[in-house]
Amino acid sequence: MRVSGWLIGRRIMVALVCAGLAWLGHSAGAGAQPRSAVVVALDGPIGPATAAYVVRSLDAAAQAQEAVVVLRLDTPGGLDSAMRDIIRAMLASPVPVIGYVAPSGARAASAGTYILYASALAAMAPGTNLGAATPVSLIGATPLPGMPGPSGEARPSPAADAELTKVTNDSAAYIRGLAALHGRNADWAEHAVREAVSLSYEAALREHVIDLVAASLPDLLAAADGRTVMVAGRPVRLATADVVIHAVVPDWRDRMLATLTNPNILYMLMLAGLAGIAFELTHPGVFAPGVLGTIFLLLAFYGLNLLPIDYAGVALALFGLGLMVAEAWVAAFGAFVIGGGAAFLIGSLMMFENPAFRPSLAVVLGATLVSVGLFGVVLAALLRSRRRPVVTGNAVLLGAAGRVTRWQGNEGQVFVQGAYWNARGADSHMAAAFTVGGTVRVTGRDGLHLIVEAV
Repeated sequence: MRVSGWLIGRRIMVALVCAGLAWLGHSAGAGAQPRSAVVVALDGPIGPATAAYVVRSLDAAAQAQEAVVVLRLDTPGGLDSAMRDIIRAMLASPVPVIGYVAPSGARAASAGTYILYASALAAMAPGTNLGAATPVSLIGATPLPGMPGPSGEARPSPAADAELTKVTNDSAAYIRGLAALHGRNADWAEHAVREAVSLSYEAALREHVIDLVAASLPDLLAAADGRTVMVAGRPVRLATADVVIHAVVPDWRDRMLATLTNPNILYMLMLAGLAGIAFELTHPGVFAPGVLGTIFLLLAFYGLNLLPIDYAGVALALFGLGLMVAEAWVAAFGAFVIGGGAAFLIGSLMMFENPAFRPSLAVVLGATLVSVGLFGVVLAALLRSRRRPVVTGNAVLLGAAGRVTRWQGNEGQVFVQGAYWNARGADSHMAAAFTVGGTVRVTGRDGLHLIVEAV
C-alpha cells in the first residue's frame, strides 16, 4: 500500500507540474503580440534617402521576426546604386518581401521593375504597369546600339556608346538572374532592359512576370497565404491570413536626406549659397549673408555628393555666374550678362545626369532669370554706385559755402546744402566778421555744429 500511495502521489505531482507549464504557456501566448505585415511605401524616384529608408525597415522587420514585408511600389525609376542597395537587402532578408505595385494608376518603371523581379512574391493592382528598364545614357538620349535612330535606320555602334553597351549588358544579366531566382519570365525581363518595353497588369500576369493581381492590401495578403516562396535561398510558406497590417513611415533622418537630395531644393540651396557669398564679398562686414551662404553651399555639396553629377555642367554653370559677376567690374555693355546667363542655363541642364533627379525646367529658367537680374544688374549697379562722387556726409560739407541767417557773438545759424545748421566761428577773434546775410565757408564739424569762417 505504501508503494501504491507513493506512485499515486508522484502521478499527481507530475500532473500538477504539467498543468502549470500549460497555463504558463497559454498566458505567454495570450500576451504575445501577433506578427505583422509591414508595409513600406516606395513612392517617387529611388535615391539614397529611399534606399536608407527601405534597408532600415527591412532590418527592423527581421529583428522583430515579422510575418512579411510588403514593398508598395509607385516609382518612375531612379539611381542604379540605390536600387542595388535595396535589392541586396531584400535578398538577404529572412523575412519574405512582397513587391506590390499599387494603388491603381501606379507604375514600377525602370528601377522599380528590377525591385519587383527581386521580390519573393510579385503582385500588381488593377490599372498599373511596369517595364521600361533601359539604363539611361550618361550623355543624353542616345539610342542603344542596333536600335533605330530618329530617321528609322539602324545605327551602328559608335565608340561613344561603348560604356552604355556595357551598362546595358550588365543590367540585362542582372535582371535575368533575378528572374531565375524566383522562376519568372527572364526573356521579357531582358526585353524590358534592351528595348524599353512595358506591360499592363493583365499582360504581366499572363506573361508570368508577376504572381498575382490584387485590388487591395487585404486581398493581397489573403491571396498570398499558403504560397511557398524563396527567401534567402530556402523555401518558405507564407502565413499571412491573420496578420496585422503595420505601415512604416520615414523618420526625420530619411525626410532630411530626401530633402537634401531633392534636385529642386538642392539646386536652390546652391544658388542661395553662391548669392550669399557673393554679397558678402562685395559688402564686407555684414557677415550674415556670408555665414548663411556658406551653410547653404555646404548642404548643397553634401547633396550633390550623393547624386550622379556631371561636373562639366557644374563648371559651366559656375563660369556663367562668374561672367555675370564680372559685368560689375568690366563695362561689357551687357555681353557678359547675356553670355553668362546662357552658360549658366546650359550648365544647369547638364549638371544632373539622371532624368529622375533633375530640377524642373521651370525652376531652372526661373533661377537663370533671377541670377541674371541679381548678379548682372543689381550687383553691377551697387558696385558702380561706389565710384560715383560723394553727395552726402562730411566730405560734401567741408568747403561748402553757406549764408548766415542768425548770429550773436561767435555762434549762430547758417544755411548750408539746403539745410539750417547751428554754427560757430573758427576764430573767436573774428566774431565781428559774421553778419546776417553774409557768406561763410564750412571748415569743420563738431557733432551737430558746423565750424565756419567768414568769406
